[in-house]
Amino acid sequence: MIFLYRALGLAFFAVAAGGASSALAQVFPGKPVRMVVGFGTGGGTDTLSRVLSRKLADIWPQPLVVENRPGADGSIATEIVAKSAADGYTLVMVSNAHTITPFQRKLAYDAVKDFAPVTLLGSNPNLLLLHPALPVKNLTELIALAKSRPNDLAFASSGTGTSPYLAMELLKSITGMKLTHVPYKGSGPAVIDLTGGHVQLMFGAVSTTLNYLQSGRLRAIAISSPQRWPALPGIPTVAESGVPGFEASTWYGVLAPAGTSQTIVSKLHSDMVTAITAPDIRKLVMELGISTIANSPREFSDVIRSDMARWGKLIRSLNQPG
Repeated sequence: MIFLYRALGLAFFAVAAGGASSALAQVFPGKPVRMVVGFGTGGGTDTLSRVLSRKLADIWPQPLVVENRPGADGSIATEIVAKSAADGYTLVMVSNAHTITPFQRKLAYDAVKDFAPVTLLGSNPNLLLLHPALPVKNLTELIALAKSRPNDLAFASSGTGTSPYLAMELLKSITGMKLTHVPYKGSGPAVIDLTGGHVQLMFGAVSTTLNYLQSGRLRAIAISSPQRWPALPGIPTVAESGVPGFEASTWYGVLAPAGTSQTIVSKLHSDMVTAITAPDIRKLVMELGISTIANSPREFSDVIRSDMARWGKLIRSLNQPG
């Protein structure tokens, strides 16, 4: 009889706990949700956060408020969220800089252990861009030219350690090309000097360089995404251009503080996926140069871990003498 009472008590507790979780999900959010962005207005993380905020207004009874806290490659914003209450009301929109920064500076948080992944929302691939005067038609010819003229060709980047810079370093490490790096303070100045012929090539995001292609001021011979870009079907991927498995896009995703309940993470995931995959939003972000992903928390966690392993290995090799 005592055993029966205990069993009934445990069953009641389980039902009650399940009911509480369900009720929690139904009332969330009960107040405004804060989305901290580690970069200034106009960039991919900021733009996607604001697009998401507008669409969630159709789903949530409370707003998603975007707060820009730029600096230190996004780590200022990320640290704020790592130290916030794990209640789902403070989130951070990160880019793949989240998996690069730990190898470039000392951080007050752990990029894996201190966060609960919600979803990877989208990806912004990089185009391999050339000055029109460079006498190559494809990646195979570029590799051959670079090898015949070691360090003669110069590539621009938006800064040492940035995603486009590492994309080129990854390509160099795989193909054996020797290029001279010319870093700039942002992609804008880098693109301007590329169009002027001061440098010969660079990786640049689709979203910020498409108009240069359309005007003929730059040429693109490959794209860093796993598949061809729908709006640029004639440009092959780096992988199909002779470098199998190559992928180096900039992605954007949402993290909550570690310890956030699975119920809240699931609610955030479900609502954000609904918002970002809505036909009008999918079309809008594609026009901005971003492809929708909207994967699961577990899949996003796997992306973070695999990217940290890949970029960590590359950055350590770049820091080695010689």
